[in-house]
Amino acid sequence: MAARSRGFTLVELAVAAAAAATLAAIALPSLQDRLVRARRADASAALQRVQLAQERHHALHGLYAADLAALGQSGASPEGLYRVTLQPGPGEGYLATAQARADGAQAGDRDCAAITLRVVQGFAQLGPSARCWNR
Repeated sequence: MAARSRGFTLVELAVAAAAAATLAAIALPSLQDRLVRARRADASAALQRVQLAQERHHALHGLYAADLAALGQSGASPEGLYRVTLQPGPGEGYLATAQARADGAQAGDRDCAAITLRVVQGFAQLGPSARCWNR
């Protein structure tokens, strides 16, 4: 009786590698899309901080601040993925924008590269869509 060697043949290994590569090719885009959407929370957190600081400033001074420095805020989101800007007006209001950094992990977010919070007379408008705010 001939001794049988144990192990895998080259064909079996190639089939297993091809199956793993196919599964990875299918799963990777979905994973990347979920990561991009999850990182948007950094922008919404930054804009919510600006909104809270603006409401505090409005309660103390009777008007909204014209720049982030007056609010004690920096121009970066908590994770540093977005650059935050503030524009006064129109009227009794402001526009806060979280723009994805061109050199950051969110650079590929084409749908929500700029997430905005516009407050006019105390009413907030989320932009460009509620989907960008993970709602």
